[in-house]
Amino acid sequence: MIDIKGDITAASEPALMSAYEQAARQGARRLVLNFSDLEYMNSGGIGMLVTLLVRANRQHQPLAAYGLSAHYREIFELTRLDEAITIYDDERSALVG
Repeated sequence: MIDIKGDITAASEPALMSAYEQAARQGARRLVLNFSDLEYMNSGGIGMLVTLLVRANRQHQPLAAYGLSAHYREIFELTRLDEAITIYDDERSALVG
């Protein structure tokens, strides 16, 4: 699980990719992104999530997410990220997947 906190912009990419690489080194077969503490995400942040999605897909690691506000769920739908990242209502559901 990767906890997303604060703002997600292009400047967040090093931290998120580092967390991803650490999870991959530990043998994660599936990644769950926790957006419960997300405060703001802009188009650069969306682009960074697409980059993460591409890397995870190359490693055959499905992505899941939970904790998205109604606003960010709508953004995921508009950008069609919800077709590539499974969205759950809560942590328990996301972990069971």
